[in-house]
Amino acid sequence: MDKKKLAVVLEHTRGILKEHPLCDHCLGRMFAGKLGVVSHKRLGHKIRSKLEQKQPKTCYICKNLMSNLATHVKKILEASKEYQFSTFLIGAVLQPSIHDRDDIIRSKFKLRGIVSIKSDITREMGKLFSRKTKSVVDYQNPDMVFTIDFKRDYCEIKPRAILLQARYTKNIRGLPQKQKPCDQCEGRGCFVCDFSGMREFNSVEGKIARFLIEKFGAQQARITWIGGEDESSLVVGNGRPFFAKLVNPHKRKIFFRKKIDLDKISILGLRVINKIPSDPVRFRTVVVMEVETENEIEPALLEELQKLKEQPIILYENSHKNKKSIYNIRIKKISGNSFRMKMESDGGMPLKRFVAGQEVEPSISSVLGTNCRCAKFDFHKITVIR
Repeated sequence: MDKKKLAVVLEHTRGILKEHPLCDHCLGRMFAGKLGVVSHKRLGHKIRSKLEQKQPKTCYICKNLMSNLATHVKKILEASKEYQFSTFLIGAVLQPSIHDRDDIIRSKFKLRGIVSIKSDITREMGKLFSRKTKSVVDYQNPDMVFTIDFKRDYCEIKPRAILLQARYTKNIRGLPQKQKPCDQCEGRGCFVCDFSGMREFNSVEGKIARFLIEKFGAQQARITWIGGEDESSLVVGNGRPFFAKLVNPHKRKIFFRKKIDLDKISILGLRVINKIPSDPVRFRTVVVMEVETENEIEPALLEELQKLKEQPIILYENSHKNKKSIYNIRIKKISGNSFRMKMESDGGMPLKRFVAGQEVEPSISSVLGTNCRCAKFDFHKITVIR
């Protein structure tokens, strides 16, 4: 420590302590940056010892809050005991009067470049909490954020959401993809639905959400789909990709098998990710459709459907045009009025409309020259385009 700088600090400190008694923490904080010292409390104690001054009964700035931080750390420990985490961040809400007194000292004695009282409090609490929990402070992306409100004597907990990616297969017909939200809160979460946003779990979304909520001790599981299917459709092969955001998770260290079998569906390759894509995900699908025709179709006419690979499929939606492409077509005749079609195309193709020709050009109906209906369709492969 520079002795000349220390001598200046000691002289400066005499003037401050004559008017305002400060604890070791607050005293050291005023000059730690100038002297290049990390521990505010040790510096304050050293300055006070050289000036032969006693510790005051009450600190002018913090009113002895700095010496009682261990009490508040116990509150955080109690509030966090049900959560798994390895990183954290502590914030604080202070009485305005503490900030005011801190500003008075700094302004009156022309002190510059000083760490704020709020930063000092959260730093000291972070060190105490880290030692107690063997966890690490993370300013960028912590597992947990604790905010101590000293005005209300309250600790707020905010766990970082867990983001997941996986695929699912559906091996039974009659199961819808999406779950109807709780009619009381419209999916926001309330006491009626136990804050899950769902009253029932009788869909693909519901079954996945319930599994993830129970496994991670989460409040909600919000699913983002990559495409969709009918209630009567199967999803086989490599499964449909999806993303999930778990709100308020209590557990973070979960091991999953490669395949998780639930009632009527399976989850494949579940894993934690850092970010859910904000832009639409491009993908291709391989789908098998059974098509029924109003008139009997000759096998030679069915071969005309191969022409659909040579031109864009135009979708008309809300006065906008959207283009899709077909990459492969295989056809097998079932009867005079029905056939099976295996097709690889861009994701998001409205299959029933494509067959019937409802605001889609060209369509299967227009190529065959007769009204057609998609009796059922199943997804056999879904490939995400990177």
